[in-house]
Amino acid sequence: MIDNDTAAWQARAEALKLQGLLEHWSSLDDTQLKLIHELIQWEEDIRGQRGLERRLGSAHLGKFKPLSDFDWAWPASCDQAAIAELMTLSFIASSTNVILVGPNGVGKTMLALNLAHRAVTKGHRALFVTAAKMLGDLTSQDGASALERRLRYYARPDVLVIDELGYLSYNNQHADLLFEVVNRRYENKPNIITTNRPFGEWGEVFPNIPCVVSIIDRLVHHSEILSIDGESYRVHEATERAGRKQAGKKRAKAS
Repeated sequence: MIDNDTAAWQARAEALKLQGLLEHWSSLDDTQLKLIHELIQWEEDIRGQRGLERRLGSAHLGKFKPLSDFDWAWPASCDQAAIAELMTLSFIASSTNVILVGPNGVGKTMLALNLAHRAVTKGHRALFVTAAKMLGDLTSQDGASALERRLRYYARPDVLVIDELGYLSYNNQHADLLFEVVNRRYENKPNIITTNRPFGEWGEVFPNIPCVVSIIDRLVHHSEILSIDGESYRVHEATERAGRKQAGKKRAKAS
């Protein structure tokens, strides 16, 4: 049976820029329309798949553990309901920054990567980068034009994940460039920040740099700040692996 919602099918053909087909639409019979509907669906599917592959490639997410494998019982504190709400991606429409604060190994980067991946699968552009890599990239640019191109590169994605902000100390130039990225995205596109330092300690990350106050002000103005507390899960996993390996050696000796 043919779907006779002509306007909807013509709109889909218009979105695909099939102008020749639209020009002759009125001359198509039912048999031809059935085939055309299938062809439009096929074209939408393949373009959607290719678009997803392009967005995944440009996001630089790498390998990461899916949220379904996250051990919610391990952190001493982690707001699971808040994470579930973020996974709806409502923060993108409202340009709300997501700031994940906590010590090493509690899952901040994993959660940020899952949010970015979710955004990509829903048609948004995302980019994952460590703070050190982004600021190193920006400071290495030779000339104003090259720097401007790289600033636009970081300002462009619908979601920008800046990972590990706080693990190193930065100078005035780094701080100015971070401010420029944050300012260009301010109230326009959200950032996801992972940091091991509460904001009160950012003066140690950017020592004696006045603009750090402005960076924090723009990040927290529209933000969802989630604190995650607990011991490092990576250390926990390493300890478990070592225990299993030792137990295996003991069984081998006993046999």
